Amino acid sequence: MIIYAYVMGESVAALFLAGIVPGVLIGVSLMAVIALMADRYDLPPATRRATWPERGQASLRAIWPLMTPVIILGGILGGVFTPTEAAGIAVGYAMFIGLFVMRTLHLTDLPDILIRSGITSAVVLLLVGAAMAFKTVASLAHTPETLAGFILGLSDNPYVLLFLINILLFIVGMFLDAGPAIIILGPILGPIFAELGVNSVHFAIIMAVNLTVGLLTPPMGLVLFVTSSVSGLRVETIARATLPFLAVEVAVIFLLTYFPALTLTVPRLFGFVP
Repeated sequence: MIIYAYVMGESVAALFLAGIVPGVLIGVSLMAVIALMADRYDLPPATRRATWPERGQASLRAIWPLMTPVIILGGILGGVFTPTEAAGIAVGYAMFIGLFVMRTLHLTDLPDILIRSGITSAVVLLLVGAAMAFKTVASLAHTPETLAGFILGLSDNPYVLLFLINILLFIVGMFLDAGPAIIILGPILGPIFAELGVNSVHFAIIMAVNLTVGLLTPPMGLVLFVTSSVSGLRVETIARATLPFLAVEVAVIFLLTYFPALTLTVPRLFGFVP
């Protein structure tokens, strides 16, 4: 969302608010799938049921880390600081918690953390720089107008076009990570659907959720390879097991696509969407 907001000039706060209902829908849907599978296959519980004192102790330990998103979202939505400033504050807060409260970090860990963070940031910034250059070249070559003409030539019904774009984004997500795909396709597709009357925040959420699902789809799903390395299972085995979850996520994507109120109600209540 932050990458999309930067590339397309959208409000980060508006996108964060617009993502609340989609996030809840996806979470509840995935929990429902797990519950159905557990009942059907009689899956054993992963751990024993925790006692209430144990739950209380876990909740107390979790309070400090869970304050991180509260500080970030609360500060941005309340106008206390910008998203960039929120990032710096979050890093400082996380460092304080890790070093002095949770004691999961040591001063000797910081150099390696800073090096890995710098490499990750450099990759993202290189992608952003390349995307801005690509955007300029595409504009000079009138690529958005050409693509818009092609898409609009397929149908003049925005619902049909949204269906086709969802299919396109799902396929793109199989081969590109969400960040690069947003950087490349956002400046091209966003203006097209804005002309069709689709709210820009609504389209941003459609694109972000759709491409995030691509992290779980072969052949280039990043989450598949991470899970494979952690579990020791083959990627093909994990991919087959994810099919029910993918089906539910695709259903939620189309639900969000054709019912804009699910996405726009919360940011509208806060005054970020007219």
